[in-house]
Amino acid sequence: MNNNDTRKIKILFLFILVTLGFIIFLGTLFYWTNIDRRLPKLVYKEVTHATRGSIISSDEFRVATSKKLYKATIDTRNIDPNKLELFVNLYSLYTGMDKKKLRRKIKSTKGTLVLSYKIDPKNAKYLKVLAKKLFRYGVFKTYYDKKRDIAFLYGLSITQSGERREYPAKDTLTPVVGYVKKIEKNGITKVTGVKGLERYYEDRLLSIQDATIVGYKDIANTIILNRDSVTSARIDGLDLHMTISLKLQKIIEKLLDKYKKELQAKEIVVGVMHSKSGAILTLATSNRFNPDFIRREDYPNLNVTAIERIYEPGSVMKAITFALLLKEKKINPYDLVRIFGGRYKLGRRTITDTHKYEWLSAEDVIVHSSNVGTAQIAQKLDAIEFYEGLKDFGFSKKTGIDLPYEKRGIIPTLHRFKSETYKATVGYGYGLEATFMQVLKAYNVFNNNGRIVTPYIASYFTSTDGKVVNIQRDKEAEVIPVSVAKRMKSILKKVVQKGTATNAKIKGLEIGGKTGTAHIAQGGKYVRKYNSSFFGFANDKQNRFTIGVLVREPKKPYHYFASLSAVPVFKEVVLRLVDEGYLSPKTIENTN
Repeated sequence: MNNNDTRKIKILFLFILVTLGFIIFLGTLFYWTNIDRRLPKLVYKEVTHATRGSIISSDEFRVATSKKLYKATIDTRNIDPNKLELFVNLYSLYTGMDKKKLRRKIKSTKGTLVLSYKIDPKNAKYLKVLAKKLFRYGVFKTYYDKKRDIAFLYGLSITQSGERREYPAKDTLTPVVGYVKKIEKNGITKVTGVKGLERYYEDRLLSIQDATIVGYKDIANTIILNRDSVTSARIDGLDLHMTISLKLQKIIEKLLDKYKKELQAKEIVVGVMHSKSGAILTLATSNRFNPDFIRREDYPNLNVTAIERIYEPGSVMKAITFALLLKEKKINPYDLVRIFGGRYKLGRRTITDTHKYEWLSAEDVIVHSSNVGTAQIAQKLDAIEFYEGLKDFGFSKKTGIDLPYEKRGIIPTLHRFKSETYKATVGYGYGLEATFMQVLKAYNVFNNNGRIVTPYIASYFTSTDGKVVNIQRDKEAEVIPVSVAKRMKSILKKVVQKGTATNAKIKGLEIGGKTGTAHIAQGGKYVRKYNSSFFGFANDKQNRFTIGVLVREPKKPYHYFASLSAVPVFKEVVLRLVDEGYLSPKTIENTN
C-alpha cells in the first residue's frame, strides 16, 4: 500500500469519526431538549377561584351562599424524618385530624398526598400561616430523586378545591329558592342551579372570573409581587336581593304547617303580592325541603306548586267572568237573575247551587257564588269576548314570574266557546286549568285599577364592589277600565261583608275576595276530592296587597268548603301582616 492510499484511509477514518461525533452531539442535544427534566419552575401561577353569588332576603339574611373549599397537599418525601412528629402534632392541632390516622397516611404514601379536600376558608387561612412556619422550623427538606437526577422541595400546599352551596335558613323559602348540583370544571368542584331562583338566575349568580397571580416565588414558597408579576382580579357572581322577607316567610310557613295538620290537607299555598308593583312579599307552601339534605321523600316537594301545578280553579273564576261582562257592557250589577231554587238544566247537564235562591241580583250571583246564575249570565258573552278576555287576564299564558318551569295553563279553544255548556262551566271555573300564580295575577287587576302587572321575586343585584344592578320590568297594561275594577272591588268586598267569606272580615281594613271550592277530576270523572281557595285583597290607606290561598285536598270533615278552610287561612295571613307592620287597621278607622 503506497503513501497516497494510507493518507486516503486516514482522511476517511477521520471524516467518519467527526461525522459520528456530530451525530452523537445532535442526538444528545435533541434528547435533553425534549425530555421532562422536572426542573424547579422559575415562574409560578396561583389561582383563586371566584364563587357563586348569594341569595339575600329583603331583611338582609343570606338564604343561599357559597363557601370555598380548600385541599391540603404535601409530598411525603420532603418531610424530614426527624421532624415528622412535629408535623403530625402541628397539623392535627390546626385541623383536628386524628394523629394516628395522619401518621399512618404519611408513612404509607411515598410521593404526593392529599391530606384533606374539604377545608373551610377559616381553617385554610390558618393552615397557610402554618405552611410558612413549617419551612422556618425545617420540617421540609430537599429531596434528591436519583432515578430522574433531580432535586425538589415542596411544602404544605393549600389550594382551592371548589365551593359548597349552603342554605342557612334550611327549609325556609323552599322550593322558591331552589337547589343546586355539583359539577367538575377544570378539576374544581363548582355548582349549578337546578330549580327555583338558583336555576332562573343561573347566568347572574354564576362566578365570572378567577383571580390569578403569575410571578417568581421566594424561599417561603410565596409569589413575589413586583413589576414583572401579572395579576387579574377575582369577580364573583352577583348577589340576588329578593322582595321576600325571611322573617315574614317563616311566620307564614309556620302558620301553614299548623293549618295543614288541622285541615288534614295535602298542601297549602299562600302568595302575597304588592298590588301596584307586582313584588312578591311572600310565596309559601306547607310542603318544603332542606336543600342541604334532599331525601327521596322530598322529591314531590321540589317543584313550585304555585307555578308548576295546573288545576281547575272553580268559583274564583266567577269574578273574572263578571268583570268581562261589565267590561263589554253586557250586564248591569242590579239586573235580576232567576236561580230556579238552585237547580238549572242546561243541555244534558243539571247545574246546582248549595243555596236555594229563587232570584238574585247579578252582583249577588257573585256574592253568594251561584253556579246557576253564573251559567246564565255567561251566555251574554260571545265566543271571542270570552276567549280573548280570559287571555287578557293572563290565562293560558305564563305570568312571567322569575321562576323556571312555569306552566301555561289551558283554556278551551275559541270554537268551544260557541257552546253554551262550555261558556257556563268555564264561567264558574271548570273546563279550564290555571296555576295558582295566574289566578293571583288576575285578581291583582281588581286591586290595581284594572291594570295587570308581572309578579317578581328578585328585587335587584349587587356586585362584589357594591354596585347595584337593576332589573328591567315589563310594562303594565290595562285589562279592564278603572270603573269596572272599582265596581269589582265593591262586589268582592260585599262577598266578605255579606257573602261566602264573612269569616275574612277584619275591622279597619278594606278586605274583599272570592271563595272557590272545586271538585277534582280523576280518571275522566269528578271524585269526592276538592281544592279550596280564596283570592282577594287587603288594603289600608297606604298599602295594597293581593293575597291568594289554595288548600289542596283538605280531608277534615266538611272543611272542603273554602269558607271553612281557605278563608280562615287568609284571615290569619292578613293578621300576620298587621302584626309585622305591613298593614295598619287604624289608618282606615281614623279616616272614617
